[in-house]
Amino acid sequence: MEHDITADVLVSIAIVAAVLIGEFESAADVAVIMQIGAFLEEATVNRANVQLVKLEGLTPNVARVVSGGRDETVPIEQVKLGDTVRIAPGEIIPVDGRVLSGNSSVDTSMLTGESVPVDIAPGDEVSSGTTNMFGSIDVVVDKIGEDATAARMAKMLELASASRSKIVRTADRVAVYIVVIALSVAILTYLLTMDTVRAVTVLVVFCPCALILATPTAIMAAAANMSTRGVLIKNGGALETLAKVDTVLMDKTGTLTTGVMSCMGFESTSDVPADEVSRLVSSLESRSEHPLGKAIARYGGGTSDVEGFEYLPGLGVKGTVDGRTVVAGNVRMMADCCPEGLEAARAKGDLAESDGYTVIYAGIDGRTVGIAMVADTVRDGSAGTIQELKDLGLETIMLTGDTGTVARKVSSSLGMDDVVWECLPEDKLRTVGKVSEKHHACMIGDGINDAPSLKLADVGISMGGIGSRIARDSSDIVFMKDDISRLPGVIRLSRRTLLTIKVGIAFSLILNTLAMVMAVMGWMGPVAGALVHNIGSVIVIIAAAMLLKHDCWNDKAETKVGTPSTA
Repeated sequence: MEHDITADVLVSIAIVAAVLIGEFESAADVAVIMQIGAFLEEATVNRANVQLVKLEGLTPNVARVVSGGRDETVPIEQVKLGDTVRIAPGEIIPVDGRVLSGNSSVDTSMLTGESVPVDIAPGDEVSSGTTNMFGSIDVVVDKIGEDATAARMAKMLELASASRSKIVRTADRVAVYIVVIALSVAILTYLLTMDTVRAVTVLVVFCPCALILATPTAIMAAAANMSTRGVLIKNGGALETLAKVDTVLMDKTGTLTTGVMSCMGFESTSDVPADEVSRLVSSLESRSEHPLGKAIARYGGGTSDVEGFEYLPGLGVKGTVDGRTVVAGNVRMMADCCPEGLEAARAKGDLAESDGYTVIYAGIDGRTVGIAMVADTVRDGSAGTIQELKDLGLETIMLTGDTGTVARKVSSSLGMDDVVWECLPEDKLRTVGKVSEKHHACMIGDGINDAPSLKLADVGISMGGIGSRIARDSSDIVFMKDDISRLPGVIRLSRRTLLTIKVGIAFSLILNTLAMVMAVMGWMGPVAGALVHNIGSVIVIIAAAMLLKHDCWNDKAETKVGTPSTA
């Protein structure tokens, strides 16, 4: 309750008091200035409002339940534990369960944020909200309703949003003390002088008009500056908090990396040249819809005709290219189709996987002849951005659903201070919560799986271009151009903004204190007091307006003004 008394309370008291003693001009003056501050603050929010997309909308409202060899479409509420649900290619999986029959690949980016589909076979677990990409599968339901993955994510998002208290503005915190001081001085003045006009004048002159304007005008100016660089401020108060941040947690896929798989090359493990392996396999993969296959097709650029193309869910692809039987897939597929040469290829493949690559094995005419190495590519400028953040005194932590091998490789190449891998949404949420206990934490991500963490962090930043709408709705700041290199500049400008706000508040307090002393002594009336407030407000607005042109985007040598504490 201590923060429920804001600057508006004293403003209202001053207006009513001025009206009671007939100082209508002073009352109008104060009211207009108060409305200007309210308008500017409201404009900051309205400019960046984005339509909210509910997480529950990710899962279907119906499911096809298999019974007696036939499937029947029923409302999701009627699905029971132990039921068998059939999911066709391209459909979102509506329940949590275990695959009973069928092979496929599942897009788990909603859950893990990773762009590489996961191959599934009978016995493997699948989660609601993920997408079945290729083969039809039957799933035995083991979690429904609130226990299902998508529902748990929605609940996490709700709890994270509720757990983060509303940002209390600096001006309102100061105003709590101003209200008490102003009322006490006004009452004391009346008791000592029995002069109603003088007592009311104390309230009028100590009305914190410049104080009210200090925060919204500075935030509005900073937000306008950032908008010219593709940075959208949804929560103006987040700029104040961002200035105090000392730890930045970053999602890997889509934030530090492009989120698009790229083939890094082929290696021959036989007498077939790597160029020939690349040509044949890329021609075959040109018919594939799998992200890994598309990456290989782009790399090799093979243009030969493919006959008898066949996709084997959870295994790979095969077909005839230039009269030769060509196979591309995982180890299980090679063991069945191309056992000859597999041992040598696996040695190369294991080495490549230890370096963080996803490996696709290539087979020609019954022999395993080589491997293709595929990886997500690091964004241009990511390493430089991490170094800039360190120069600003910030600790950097990478969070990823990827394996430890891939995570450590990317983290090392970027110079991150720490890395946490194989993160599910609850793991990210737990990590952000733990860091926030001792530090001022900023979380930046792009996926639906990042949404709860973005809500829980002191400041949440999302990648607006490739990022999910739910991630954008859960964040305080959006990078519309997916340019992570903007982050150091945003932090520098937020620190400058907080400094401007503090200077504005200090100036307002000094000015009001001097005016109050003059009012107590009877040297200033209500109208003169209102004039002083107007002058003070103009000065505060001019100082804030300077943030519009403040160049923080290329200033890497900025002094550590406002460097956050770790308290």
